[in-house]
Amino acid sequence: MTREEIFQAIRGHLADELEVDPDTISESTRFREDLDADSLDLYTLVQELEDSYGVRIPDEQAMKIKTVGQAVEFVLGITGGEAHASASASASPDAE
Repeated sequence: MTREEIFQAIRGHLADELEVDPDTISESTRFREDLDADSLDLYTLVQELEDSYGVRIPDEQAMKIKTVGQAVEFVLGITGGEAHASASASASPDAE
């Protein structure tokens, strides 16, 4: 997956989970300050990233991710730029 595809997947997940307009989410969007995400929302995002990209995000690392762009960078970094989403990540939200 490309950087843009990872960004779109994360943005879609956040928009769905937090019930916000995806057009309001950019790479500079801060989870807590801009999206009013609480610790449960952030935990859910970390679980989604782990499940979707087959990665493990240590708690201390997850706490350092403050923006959407940092989440994208983390996925790119941990996958070596070759992120491969699972079928559940590429499924459309309407399929649920």
